[in-house]
Amino acid sequence: MTQTMRAVEITEHGGPDVLQMTERPMPQPGAGEVVIKVAYAGVNRPDALQRAGAYAPPPTASDLPGLEASGTIIAVGPGVSDWAEGDEVCALLPGGGYAEYVLTPAAHCLPVPRGMGLQEAACLPETFFTVWSNVFTRGGLQAGERFLVHGGSSGIGTTAIQLANVFGARVFATAGSDDKCAACLELGAERAINYRDEDFVEVLRAEGGANLILDMVGGSYIPRNIKTLADDGRLVQIAFLTGPKVELNFAQIMTRRLTVTGSTLRPQSDLAKARIAAQLHERVWPMLEAGRVAPVMDSEFPLEMASAAHSRMESSGHIGKIVLKVAG
Repeated sequence: MTQTMRAVEITEHGGPDVLQMTERPMPQPGAGEVVIKVAYAGVNRPDALQRAGAYAPPPTASDLPGLEASGTIIAVGPGVSDWAEGDEVCALLPGGGYAEYVLTPAAHCLPVPRGMGLQEAACLPETFFTVWSNVFTRGGLQAGERFLVHGGSSGIGTTAIQLANVFGARVFATAGSDDKCAACLELGAERAINYRDEDFVEVLRAEGGANLILDMVGGSYIPRNIKTLADDGRLVQIAFLTGPKVELNFAQIMTRRLTVTGSTLRPQSDLAKARIAAQLHERVWPMLEAGRVAPVMDSEFPLEMASAAHSRMESSGHIGKIVLKVAG
C-alpha cells in the first residue's frame, strides 16, 4: 500500500484560492478507528470557516478540511467489530475529508443506505447529524408543531425541511430567491418565504407563531426570531453567518417562557456523536432507504477544484449539497 496520499490543505487563512493540493502521509487506525478510502467528500460551511481562520479544528483532529465523506473501509483498528475491510460507509469526520484516505472513529460510520450511491451518501453525515441533534433532540420538535428553518435551500435547510415534514410538523422556510423558495415547497415546506420580499415575522405570527426555529443566520435575525416564536417556543442557533452579537430584551423570554439554545457539532465528544449516529441509524436510515427522504444535490467538483467548490458555496447560489469527487 502507498505511504502517501493526495489531499487538499489550507496553505494559509484566506479565500478559496488558499486551498491547494498536497501530499500527506497515509493515516493509520488506532483503537476504535477505521481508515476510509474516500470516494466523495461533502463540502460544508464549517470548511469555509476553517479556511478563513474562524473555526479551528480540535487539537487532535486533522488540519485538513472535510467533515463528511463516503467510501470503502480499507483498515480497521483494534477493538473494531462492527465494520470490516471492504465495507462501504458514509461517515462523520473530525476533519481530513478532502483527501484520498481519512481516519475516523468507527462509531461515527453509517452504512450507505440501500439504493443510494456513494455521491449522495457523502452528503448525509454532517447535515443529518446536525439536523437530528438540534431539531429533534435539542429542539424537541413534535408532530403538528410549526417549525421555521432559515436558509431553507442550504444543505442543512433541505435536510431539516424533509425530516420535519416526514415527522409530521408544519414546515416554514426562508430563502433568498423564488427558485429557492420553489425548491423548499417541493421538499415539503407548507410555506416558503422570500426574505427579500416578505417579513418572516409577520408570516409566522399570522399562523400563531413558530414553536421551533432553526437559525444559522444570527445577527439581526435573533431579536426577530424571538418575536416570531409562539409562547413556550424554542430557538436553536447553529451558526452566525451575520454575527453572534446583538442587543436583546430578555424580559420577553421570561414572560413568554421561551427557550434559547444551540450547539456546534464538531467539538462534541466521540461518545455524543456515536449516540447521534445510532439514533440516525434507527430512526432516519429506514426513511432514506424507503425514499421518503433524500439529500438534495447541487454540484460536483473534482478534488483538485476544491477552491471552485468553496466559491460556489460562498456565492449562495447553490441549492442543496456540493461534493468533491475524490476517487472513481
